[in-house]
Amino acid sequence: MKHIFKQGTNSEKPVLLMLHGTGGTEEDLLPIAEMIDPTASVLSVRGNVLEQGMPRFFKRLREGIFDLEDLAIRTKELNDFLGEAAEKYAFNRENIVAIGYSNGANIAGSLLFHYEQSLKGAILFHPMVPRRDIEVPNAQGVPIFIGAGINDPICPADETKELTTLLQGAQATVDVHWESFGHQLTRTEVEAAKTWYERIYGNK
Repeated sequence: MKHIFKQGTNSEKPVLLMLHGTGGTEEDLLPIAEMIDPTASVLSVRGNVLEQGMPRFFKRLREGIFDLEDLAIRTKELNDFLGEAAEKYAFNRENIVAIGYSNGANIAGSLLFHYEQSLKGAILFHPMVPRRDIEVPNAQGVPIFIGAGINDPICPADETKELTTLLQGAQATVDVHWESFGHQLTRTEVEAAKTWYERIYGNK
């Protein structure tokens, strides 16, 4: 998978896995990683699927309707890639925190839905429920931050509440931050995620 790896200055911090939204690239969320933790290593990945020329992490049938077969294939592809990247760049595979926006948040959520303890934690900006036809594996000890919009037209509030319930049912610890700016990613949302991250992982 096309990606950027940036070695951090603090090897004890999690590796930040950056996952862009539809139409983004591996460059898009690097400023967000810098805001969240400038000392952490960063692995920023580009989705392998193109929708009308726009990179995505998996196919969809139409807006809000995922191609579940492709989602499972692409989730496995990303999970396998994380193992390969950990070996290549000599970091701990079990020390990855995903930070995803929209489509990127959905593939991060799919990792949690498909592979037990696949992430040490996650910051999900405007995610949807990746699928409803499987049982979410044990996520005990996995802290998750969800940034959501109370009037998000793409990811309605009920979707956020359902995802929260499913993750909590798998024993994850979930904190939800609500904004009133629709589907866009705001600076205040990122700052709330940074505060959450520092509480969980420290700010040194």
